Amino acid sequence: QEQIVESGGGLVQPGGSLTLSCVDSEKSFPLLIMGWYRQAPGEQRDLVASITRGGNTNYADSVKGRFTISRDNTNNTVVLQMNNLKPEDTGLYYCNGGLLARTMAKQDFPFWGQGTQVTVSS
Repeated sequence: QEQIVESGGGLVQPGGSLTLSCVDSEKSFPLLIMGWYRQAPGEQRDLVASITRGGNTNYADSVKGRFTISRDNTNNTVVLQMNNLKPEDTGLYYCNGGLLARTMAKQDFPFWGQGTQVTVSS
């Protein structure tokens, strides 16, 4: 049974920073692709950033240049460093991963963690 635990969210002012962490404690080996998703209230969940096992990254246009995703393959951990936060970054952030880009795009996962809330407000 895989377990995903996200942490690091909180309330910050615009322009502030947060670091989100995600750990899959049940994995015996790293997932090929890992990513962070954001879901604002009443809206769909969208992929914000992803990273392959080899370190290749992709970012949504809305966060490019402000967010940085990284991973620790040994510990099955993925981190999202968020800088210069904006109110539109507000949402519940989830971590997940899979073997294929298709899986990431379709959000075809057997389970999700609880997410961690990020609120950007003055």
